[in-house]
Amino acid sequence: MITSRQNPQIKEALTLQDRRARDESGLFLIEGFREVTRAVKGGVVLQKLFVCPALFLGENEKALIEQIESTGTDPLFCSEEVFRKLSYRDRPDGLIAVAVQMHFELGSLKVKDSPFFIVAEGIEKPGNLGSILRSADGAGAHGVIVCDRCTDIYNPNVVRASVGTLFTQPVVEATGPDAYNFLKRHKIQVVAATPSAKTLYTEASLAGAVALVVGTEQLGLTELWMHAADIQVAIPMRGVADSLNVATAATLLMYEVVRQRNHLLR
Repeated sequence: MITSRQNPQIKEALTLQDRRARDESGLFLIEGFREVTRAVKGGVVLQKLFVCPALFLGENEKALIEQIESTGTDPLFCSEEVFRKLSYRDRPDGLIAVAVQMHFELGSLKVKDSPFFIVAEGIEKPGNLGSILRSADGAGAHGVIVCDRCTDIYNPNVVRASVGTLFTQPVVEATGPDAYNFLKRHKIQVVAATPSAKTLYTEASLAGAVALVVGTEQLGLTELWMHAADIQVAIPMRGVADSLNVATAATLLMYEVVRQRNHLLR
């Protein structure tokens, strides 16, 4: 039982809340039962597992811990005080893993029949990026391409907002030009979301091979995507705001793809 906040393993894990430490070590933190479960299912390598049974919310934690232990990672039991020090949540649920980062290249993306990708350019807020990943998983996208990143995809708040869906689908980091060339090479329609577009997103044909491109609310998409897009689409705004939160906008666009594809199957 780890009872001291000065324990070397606790201090080392705490450094991973900082991006520089994550970049240098190639490690990151995963907190939460659902998140750790999905990481295990996604084949993420766990180096350590900190455990505090006093904070468990259910009865399934034991089976998950035993599954992780069977791979050679022994659980490190902590006092509640120490675990709360390590946690980055207001209501921790007793599980935090130290995991090895996975980095995929564009060539690893599987281009299936009617491929469906999301391109997220320059997303600044970890919560927004995590929410985009969660929606992409829910909409059945074949992958997310993070271009010219401002946010580290292994930021704890990305993992939390994605609810572990960071590990259930391919997530690739690439430059804008590389991503565009990949999409064009595979004859995938590039759809840029921008408030200035004349075509509403519900009026565009999104049922075929498609890549939805979204950027930050403040700056929007760069000239690369604005000029390179096969079509620009807008979401109608009826109030004083001229745009939606990028995660909300991306979700609407993704589920329009789902709606149109479902309509074709009827």
